[in-house]
Amino acid sequence: MVRHKGLMIILDGLGDHSCEELQGQTPLEAASTPNLDRLAHEGLTGLVDPLYAGVPVGTHTGTGVLLGLAPADAALLARGPVEAAGIGVDLQRGEVVLRCNFATLSEDGECLRILNRRAGRISEGTIELAETLQNLPLGEGITGDLYPATQHRAVLRLRGANLSDGFTDTDPGSGREAGGVLLAQARDGRDQSAVRTAEAVNCFIREAYRRLSRHPLNLERVEKGLLPANGILTRSAGECARLRNVVTHVGLKAAVVAGEHTVEGLGRLFGFQTISEPGFTALPHTDLEAKLAATLKALESHDLVFLHIKGPDISAHDRDPTGKMACIERIDQIVGRLPRSELVIAVTGDHSTDCNFGRHCGDPVPGLLTSPNGRRDLTGVFGESNCMAGGLGRLSATSFLISMLDAMGAIGNFRPADREFILPS
Repeated sequence: MVRHKGLMIILDGLGDHSCEELQGQTPLEAASTPNLDRLAHEGLTGLVDPLYAGVPVGTHTGTGVLLGLAPADAALLARGPVEAAGIGVDLQRGEVVLRCNFATLSEDGECLRILNRRAGRISEGTIELAETLQNLPLGEGITGDLYPATQHRAVLRLRGANLSDGFTDTDPGSGREAGGVLLAQARDGRDQSAVRTAEAVNCFIREAYRRLSRHPLNLERVEKGLLPANGILTRSAGECARLRNVVTHVGLKAAVVAGEHTVEGLGRLFGFQTISEPGFTALPHTDLEAKLAATLKALESHDLVFLHIKGPDISAHDRDPTGKMACIERIDQIVGRLPRSELVIAVTGDHSTDCNFGRHCGDPVPGLLTSPNGRRDLTGVFGESNCMAGGLGRLSATSFLISMLDAMGAIGNFRPADREFILPS
């Protein structure tokens, strides 16, 4: 039994760089956050490295480690299988899964140019579009199925014999669109399984463009002046892997409250109860009141609850520091209604996202930890600059979680059996 229950609030993309629009402050520093500041005053603060100092990470990696993923397994965690678990795709051994975007493309000879990587963040009609990309024959007995996820996101499942995830992305990434859609290529040209799987992906990309370009829904979007979702970009291919988790290792009953399929997928892969409702979205205007209510309800029956909020990251990717600041201020309001008696509360982010360029960056993320009768430092403000001087110092996301588990009374003295869940390989 734990001495205290725990709540970790994960604010996606929380950390940032200084923004000229905010007079040289970060969105968190510029925001009015009296409740987060109060928690900082009552506990310890510091800077959290999601994985390794200076290394940018994706949501699946940064959030995965905060949820207890063993650091040595972070390299095995591909985004594709996580997204698939998040939308309930029942994966089988040997299948390869890729994370995808619906995108707006145009034909330029043999090349496909990228006009918009997210098809204007399309939010309607992706179910109908994906229905035209089911059970596609891709050569050599390989078939592909596309499943819609959140907004412009989707999942591609490849089925067939002797598949491999050892190939490159077709999505060049944000800021690199000028080169157009990339060809999937085997990372090792001697790996014939990777070669044939890469060619199947390239076949899918071409067929998807052909089918989606003439889809009635896209023709209607063009007539309305909207960007057509006439192409698919792929990245983060992977197969299912056994993942070690320190939260389950110490026997805690955990729950994840989220409105984003990546985080829901992580929760399911780790065996946590995953709680989501229709009003829970990945957007800045997600129903925070309902998320708070679900979180408080989950705390009644769980030792540890993770509340994930995607909004700050979305605003940062849109290069909207004012919107990110406003989202943080909305979050601060619900933080003020959390019960603090006998509850260990941790707040941090999965990674930093720079509003100036709309990309993830390797800067550490502010973190705070407050617990009954716990230590305090002299920090009274929750922000990047203030947390540099906090009592937690600069620590890894794994150490941040372990510090929380220790404050809960959920772990004992270190044992050799704990090593694989806590230390890098």
